[in-house]
Amino acid sequence: MDALRRALGGLSLLYALIFAMFALPHAGIVSWPVHESVIVPAAIVETLCVAALLTGGYGALSGRSWAWDGLIYSHAAALAGVVLGILSLAFGAAAGSALLTWYHSAMAAVLAAGLAGAFYVSRVRR
Repeated sequence: MDALRRALGGLSLLYALIFAMFALPHAGIVSWPVHESVIVPAAIVETLCVAALLTGGYGALSGRSWAWDGLIYSHAAALAGVVLGILSLAFGAAAGSALLTWYHSAMAAVLAAGLAGAFYVSRVRR
């Protein structure tokens, strides 16, 4: 279980970096490495996802007593943000692109897998 905790913690930090890479162009701060239009609500949601995933990753990698709960909550919060982005694109609140569609789909899949892993371990630990 310790290896899974460390792996999910490391992946949480990687996911936070990916969210940050998309939050910066959506905020209009930088247009590299991805070129996206300025969407302030998306930047806010992505920044909150970064904060949640950094917190969960920190808890997991530092071995805090709340590590598993932190992983569950951070993955769930980030997944909720991704679903909000998917719904916003589906209802036409922002201009979509193939990159955004791929980004939302890939992040939803990996966050759901991480959430499933964290839930599995939380059930096994009882």
